[in-house]
Amino acid sequence: MSARPITFYFRGQRQHIETLAPTTTVLQYLREYISAEKTRQTGTKEGCAEGDCGACTVVVGELVNDQLQLRSVNACIQFLPTLDGKALFTVEDLKALTLNAESDLHPVQQAMVDHHGSQCGFCTPGFIMSLWSMYENETNAPNKNIISDYISGNLCRCTGYRPILEAAQQAYVYPRVELERQKVIEVLTEIQALPSLQVCDHGQQFFAPRTLQEFAKLRQQYPEARIIAGSTDVGLWVTKLGRNLGDMLYIGQVKELKHITVQDEVLEIGANVSLSDAFSKISGLYPDFAELQRRFASMPIKNAGTLGGNIANGSPIGDSMPALITLDTKLRLRCGEQSREITLSDFYLDYQKTALQVGEFVEAILIPVVMPRSYFKFATYKISKRFEQDISAVCAALSCELDDSKRVQAIKIAFGGMAAIPKRALNTEKVLLGQIITPELIEQAQIALTQDFQPLSDGRASSAYRLHVAQNCLQRFYIEKIQARTLTRVEDLIAMVEV
Repeated sequence: MSARPITFYFRGQRQHIETLAPTTTVLQYLREYISAEKTRQTGTKEGCAEGDCGACTVVVGELVNDQLQLRSVNACIQFLPTLDGKALFTVEDLKALTLNAESDLHPVQQAMVDHHGSQCGFCTPGFIMSLWSMYENETNAPNKNIISDYISGNLCRCTGYRPILEAAQQAYVYPRVELERQKVIEVLTEIQALPSLQVCDHGQQFFAPRTLQEFAKLRQQYPEARIIAGSTDVGLWVTKLGRNLGDMLYIGQVKELKHITVQDEVLEIGANVSLSDAFSKISGLYPDFAELQRRFASMPIKNAGTLGGNIANGSPIGDSMPALITLDTKLRLRCGEQSREITLSDFYLDYQKTALQVGEFVEAILIPVVMPRSYFKFATYKISKRFEQDISAVCAALSCELDDSKRVQAIKIAFGGMAAIPKRALNTEKVLLGQIITPELIEQAQIALTQDFQPLSDGRASSAYRLHVAQNCLQRFYIEKIQARTLTRVEDLIAMVEV
């Protein structure tokens, strides 16, 4: 049994949940476990059960610097105990917001009706909640690019999206209806005063410590416990594979791991910083990171997932790692009261095997800040079947420093999807280092790439395709960053064919 119940804000008041397995998802809670006297919240749908379709989208509120931060997440892969100390909003909650308004529908809902943004209706509640999070976070009417980012995790097979985009803008024309945030803040502040959560049920333990010291102590005490952050990966182990995660150690309540600082020309990102916040900061310092930021995943996934989790996961197709490797990123690892630093490129040993020792965890990500200068070049490229929200077949990242004659003084090239780990192309780097880059040198580098990688064939791409694409990324980097030419789609295709 729990030392105390899972406590969160929902339907205008505090909710207390006991006797549920720690891996019960928020979606299961809404659709299956709310008691009969509290009508089940079936507006939230299950489509894919893997955070890909958005039918289950809800909005979670959290206190950040004493203010309420509202973000969309996928209820199908979020474990219920992670709601402790937070606020949960579903499509049914929008009705309560309109009690004193002119319309029975929230402006987002009314706009969807007026612009025929719903047809079969299955995906509509998820779209509504993504658009409601935008409505609450964006005071002024957003452009279509911003709207597209907010609904990036929502799939619709009926409308073609145009009516939904139009509805999103129309919602700002109607009289404004906003959440009364102060009441939510007061309730969450009260919950924050409760002791740290520890759930013990169905043969599993779920710990949610509040301090770094407490987390480090528990990690030593339970070295085999599964560290949980956004559960954007391990959530699928439960919903798709039916795996038992055993004991779990939730990092999401540790405030010391939520910091982002820039000091002594180093950007330090705590392991508990969301992908949304981490990528936004990195893109501000390295603008060429922005394309990867947008294509990495949907907004709900980036809102829930953490950069520390993406790195510690050790996946060979994690998109953040190649870019961070080429930026000389280091990790601070912690075990108890002791900490050490390791370069990110040395962190990965073999397929999903890292340098983490028993009782150790990632505390922070340390990225050098390169002041803008003409002789530093950086780029990252993601190649996948779908442009957005797809797993990469190949992810490439390159950085180099040139002297006044455009001779390469330093260079790092890394790839994801080309080996069992995110890996540097050391032979290719040797070909380029100390040389003035020319088309002929790029051809030599492309040949050297075959010594660095012998990629596998799988459902995403063949070995030959991966290698060919990786070689083309070298030429693209040369054209875009060294020659400073902007490729059009036609030029891009011609360049690919000529290689």
